Amino acid sequence: MEYLLDTNALIRHFAQISKLGKKAKKIIAQGEKNQHQLFISIISLMEIMYLAEKNRIPLTLNEMLNNINSKKCYSIVEFDVEILKKAASFHFYELHDRLILATAMVLGTPVVSSDGKFQEVEDIEVLW
Repeated sequence: MEYLLDTNALIRHFAQISKLGKKAKKIIAQGEKNQHQLFISIISLMEIMYLAEKNRIPLTLNEMLNNINSKKCYSIVEFDVEILKKAASFHFYELHDRLILATAMVLGTPVVSSDGKFQEVEDIEVLW
């Protein structure tokens, strides 16, 4: 299976702050055993950079990239026009999240996230 990991799932997993949901934990663990492909939006990495610069999370962008690059299961999804067009087709309260949701739609994958508002968006399967 393929999944898109939201920013909160990445931070909780790699920084080990706060707990992952049972499904999220299982998906990531199986992914790291190469049973799943785990996608990461470049938008999530931008958020991580920002949060690290503001000292709101206990890891840096470089640490996150090292973690991602250490496993074959992770793939970074670049931001492109197709994702932007998909984001323009619906509304969501926060731009970064809207772009992450649009990425999941374009990829046709469920998104792993604790954000309850994601459930309100049509055509998105949210797992936690």
